[in-house]
Amino acid sequence: NVYFTKDITPSNMVKIFKQLNITLEGKVGLKVHSGETGGKYFLSPDFLQEIYDYVDGTFIECNAAYDGGRNTTERHKELLKDHGWLDKNRRTVIMDENCSDDFNLTIENPEIIEENIVGGHLSDFDSCIVLAHFKGHPMGGFGGALKQLSIGFASQAGKTWIHTGGNITRWQDMDYFLANEQNFTAAMGDAASSIVNYFRQRGGIAFINVMSNISLWCDCAGADAPEPKIHDMGILASTDPVAIDRACLDMI
Repeated sequence: NVYFTKDITPSNMVKIFKQLNITLEGKVGLKVHSGETGGKYFLSPDFLQEIYDYVDGTFIECNAAYDGGRNTTERHKELLKDHGWLDKNRRTVIMDENCSDDFNLTIENPEIIEENIVGGHLSDFDSCIVLAHFKGHPMGGFGGALKQLSIGFASQAGKTWIHTGGNITRWQDMDYFLANEQNFTAAMGDAASSIVNYFRQRGGIAFINVMSNISLWCDCAGADAPEPKIHDMGILASTDPVAIDRACLDMI
């Protein structure tokens, strides 16, 4: 089942989550995109405040695997501060804060990669709500719940691992080893499945996609992102990441 509301408001983030009728156990992580330098269309911490308060959650992110405002923990922390993620004593964690703490999740029935590399702080959380700003993506076609599960949860080394189809982990060399689109998206699917399994075996996982300011590019583009091409549509929620992304694509 996928639930939908047209009205994109902070309170409706809570209302649509309640429609799922699930309980998330233990410490709840809220997977977000912190927004690249100069970006303005990522889901803001103020917009997400009510769902954050309702589940008593912690915002979680990972460092980026490209030269920008999030490619080191120090720079990422400054960006988090600039974008308001640390205001109002909000709990915000960079999961791969210390790259030496990265660990691997085994992927069941892999197509391209057999392991997913994630940040050490992932183990601090028992359950999760994956919060995705649904939009386009230059390499993956679109970015929603599945991209948040794969690229979003992967550590900096893990992002490189996925983008190169399991060839390298050093992001500075990624452009020389980029996988083709078929292998890249298959590797994303592999990685996404490992995160879903991780939380379903613990305290549970849920997905909320927000279809607002729908650009053809990812929020990683920052100030260079083109203006939105599609009008706002609404908020969707599900416990199935494939179903929620499929519904978004059908609506577009």
